[in-house]
Formats: sequence, structure tokens, C-alpha cells
Amino acid sequence: MEGIPVLGLSAYSGTGKTTLMERLIAALTAKGLRVGAVKHDGHDFDMDRPGKDTYRFTQAGAAVTAITSAGKTAVLRQRGSSLEELLGQVEDDVDIILVEGWKDSGISRLGLCREATGKDFPSPPEDYVALVTDREDIKGAVPRFGLDDIEELTEFIMENRRDFTHFDAQGRAKMVNVGEKPITTRTAVAAARVLVNEETFRLIQTGGMKKGDVLTVAQIAGIMGAKRTPDLIPMCHPILIDGSKLSLELDEGRCSVEIRASVTCGGRTGVEMEALTAASVAALTVYDMCKAVQRDMVITDVRLVEKTGGVHGDYHREGEGA
Repeated sequence: MEGIPVLGLSAYSGTGKTTLMERLIAALTAKGLRVGAVKHDGHDFDMDRPGKDTYRFTQAGAAVTAITSAGKTAVLRQRGSSLEELLGQVEDDVDIILVEGWKDSGISRLGLCREATGKDFPSPPEDYVALVTDREDIKGAVPRFGLDDIEELTEFIMENRRDFTHFDAQGRAKMVNVGEKPITTRTAVAAARVLVNEETFRLIQTGGMKKGDVLTVAQIAGIMGAKRTPDLIPMCHPILIDGSKLSLELDEGRCSVEIRASVTCGGRTGVEMEALTAASVAALTVYDMCKAVQRDMVITDVRLVEKTGGVHGDYHREGEGA
């Protein structure tokens, strides 16, 4: 069975998650979708009222109280539930599930940020499938919507909801089905940096490392890393890579090894992870080749520089050269 799309709303308290979720439920319902709503409350809550039969059963010590009528059913458990458990309980009756809370879960998420609160997004903007904010200074590789752009946001969710299924109906991780996506040319460029001391820098520069040519070995390792990305990163699709290029340069001013990886393919999903893996593996190889001389090297600034292709459009990181 194909998993139900699950989309979370992530923001700090007081930002307006509940209001946004309420508006999205109404808009998606108007489009003909059956919407499930799951919320995590950081405080205790009570869904029953003193004097009602179910309240009396609970007060008497019932661990689980269930009640049903012709129009609704409720089950009250005297314990917390995981997101996985809750998703499994609502999946039978809905086309999409919206989740408020659980900002550290692995589900696809919308990031919400309101300027008046003085708070940022809980995670970096690139961690979200889309941003909802009134801040003009927020820029990134993902789509951005204003606080009142409910119709546009709803259309985005409708068009991309198949991408929100990294978890199946029971909340277990699964690989997204990209079979219906069009084949397009995809490119990605990633970079990384290894900071070394002067002695290590000179040994790399002169070929004096006992393990051999550091830059050549790291270049080969990076290309191999790009090819093996699906074996290393859960839910990454095996991709037939058309090309992969690694360059490693020494920056004397920074006393660093500058790594740049580019990957291209003609496929249904992007190669950002392949490029990032290539840069990371090359950096790790530099460390491995030099660790006998220096233990306190620092691998830093692993980043996506640019990408092209796909429904989310092109991206170029500000301040990076072409």
C-alpha cells in the first residue's frame, strides 16, 4: 500500500502554527481531500469534562476509555503516543495528514516564521520543503510563501504531496516513489573545506605524505562516494550518474584544502546528495591521509553551492563563485 502523505508544520510557540494548520485544513478540504490532523501538546490536556461518563471511567482508573456514536469515535489512553502510532491510527480515513509539532521528526515539514515574534525558524531554511513567512530577509533554495498565501500554498501541497511520503502509513521510513516524475537534466555542485596546519599543508603541497598523493587519492574517493550515495544515505534513490567531477585545491591564505564536487544526471530526482557525499568523502579522505601528522584538522563548510532541474527550480548559494 502506498503511504499517506504526511506534512508537518514547524515553528516556535506563539508563531501561529495552529492558525496556519486550521486554514490549510479548510483549504485542502475544499479541494476534495480528506485531511487528518495530528498535534503534539507540550502540556497536559483534557478532552473530557467532569461529570461525563467517560470522565468518570477515567477517574475510576480506566487505562483506556473508548466511546462511539453514529457520528464519531474517540479513544482516550492514559499515556503518551509516538508519532508513528498516531499516524497508524488515522491513515485509514484520510488522503493527507497534517502534523503540528514533532519538529525533530523525519517527516517533510513546512517552516513557519513570523517577524513580529522575533524568532527564527527552528531549523535552517533548507531543511523544509517550503517556508511560510513575512520576513523579507529569508532566502533559500526552497519555495517561499507569505503568511496569507493560503491558496498558493495549498496548490503547492496538492502538486507535491507525493513527495511527502518518506514515511508510510505506520510512520515507518520508506523511499518516495518518483516513477511519475519527468526525466530532466539535473546538476548539483557541493563544496567542503579541510583546515590544516602549516606543516600538513606543506607536506600535501610537496607530496611528502607517507600515504601518497593526498589530493589525487581524495579526488578518486570523492567520485567513488558519489557513486555509492544510495548505499550510505537512507531513502536516496540509485541514480545513473552521467558525470562526476572533483577538484581539490590548496588555499595558502586559509591553510586549507578546498574541495568542489559536481554531479550531473538525466533522471527523475536530483543529485544534491551525490554531490554532497562526494565532497564529504573527499574531505574525510584528506583527513585519513594526513592524520598521522595532524589529529586536529577540521572538516568544515560542507555545503550545496548550486543545483539545477526539478520542480523546486534552480538554486545558487549567494557569495559562491560559478
